[in-house]
Amino acid sequence: MSENQNIEWKETWRDEYLKWICGFANAQGGVLEIGKNDRGEVVGVKDVLRLLEDIPNKAQALLGVVVDVNLKSEDGGEYLEVAVDPYPNPISYKGEFYYRSGSTKQVLRGAALSRFLLQKYGRTWDDVPLPGVGLKDLDGRVFDGFRQRGASSERLPQDILDESDEGVIERLQLREAGFLKRAAVLLFHPAPDRFVMEAYVKIGYFRGSELLYQDVIEGDLFTQVDRTMDLLYTKYTRALISYDGVYRVETFPVPREAMREAVINAIIHRDYASPTTIQISVYDDRIAIWNAVQLPSEWAADQLAGGLSSKPYNPRIAYAFFRAGMIEAWGRGIRRIAEMCKEAGNPVPEWKLQSSGDGLWLRFPFSAAYLDKAREHIGEPESLVEPQLDQDQAGVQAGVQARVQAGVQATLSVRDVAMLQACVQRAATSKELRAAASYSGRTKNFRMWLERLLQEELLEMTVPDKPRSPLQRYRLTDKGRAALASLKSGGTQT
Repeated sequence: MSENQNIEWKETWRDEYLKWICGFANAQGGVLEIGKNDRGEVVGVKDVLRLLEDIPNKAQALLGVVVDVNLKSEDGGEYLEVAVDPYPNPISYKGEFYYRSGSTKQVLRGAALSRFLLQKYGRTWDDVPLPGVGLKDLDGRVFDGFRQRGASSERLPQDILDESDEGVIERLQLREAGFLKRAAVLLFHPAPDRFVMEAYVKIGYFRGSELLYQDVIEGDLFTQVDRTMDLLYTKYTRALISYDGVYRVETFPVPREAMREAVINAIIHRDYASPTTIQISVYDDRIAIWNAVQLPSEWAADQLAGGLSSKPYNPRIAYAFFRAGMIEAWGRGIRRIAEMCKEAGNPVPEWKLQSSGDGLWLRFPFSAAYLDKAREHIGEPESLVEPQLDQDQAGVQAGVQARVQAGVQATLSVRDVAMLQACVQRAATSKELRAAASYSGRTKNFRMWLERLLQEELLEMTVPDKPRSPLQRYRLTDKGRAALASLKSGGTQT
């Protein structure tokens, strides 16, 4: 036998070992054995009679817990067994909260302490009132969308559909003592990241370790689901085209409904106390979703694919999504993701718990058939559905293959071409480039896009030593002119 989450050995007693008793009481309980060395061998214990009286008295006085202290014999020696039951309320020692995890004693601080205290008091993170925000700050359009979703799915009875916004909040139990709960802000506020750190989704397209482009999806949680799905299937992935008779069939690398289920699961089950956003990484051969999570202690990542009972980390948020018809209430989401991927001929997704235990990876490998067909059509963009250009979102579209000087091949998008053409007659201002590329303002995506054209030496600054000069203009380079000329002489544009 060795030390584990329920057993700790100590050769002699010290009052500081009350921390271990505190840790056992806050976790699943355990036994502290006094008079054993690190190998579990009995070495004997001194002052047995005094310790039989002191240990329970000090545990009661300093921790407020009752422990059983028993004298035991083993291999001709004596030792003390201090048995600690798990306590339903939080236990502290000199203002610190200790917790037994594995064979270690941990001091709980920050988000871990908040989670622990909420759990002990039977609360969840999303159920806590949030001062400083009122009903007037919520977005009426989100309430309207919620009612429409609920009506379409028949999950909202007519009496709730007829309720005012305030009535909907009350029916969803999203207010307490006059304060909106955190769940209400995430669900119905237009900018929840003002109150909850990193309450948004990030998507990035990677080639190896290099980030090529990215988007940040903000807003209420319902909007985050919709916009994330739109971007993934219009900008970040391509569909293979086939025909069933006269009907055109589009096959994406991951079934849309499986991905939607995964995105919703990530948003509902995220640990919002962790200042790390949901991250979706798209590669040429896979999509990976990382989420800050806190799995129940009895769960393991390798059990997820088999399906587990429904146990939402944010039950208030989950209930609203259920009423909106976006999830089921039976804990079948993960199983459904695997089933939908199998039915589409895709590999089963892979779940991997981060070594620290507070993050979960969900990886969607693309099928070999999809990758083989995609490779067949490299350089033939008409065989793939190109990501659609959204005027409010930047994207690098693999589509226009332009042969440039020195035999170098560059990939240009519709937006690339528009920006280059704006500089044909004369050098253009950044405002003129934004207008040509259909950007509404000085967005981060525009700056990233412009920087890429500069790095690829398709454009150059007229005042290179002063990038922020008010006189700054951007002009075509010889390489940029060659790229445009290649399009006119036979390049393909979509």
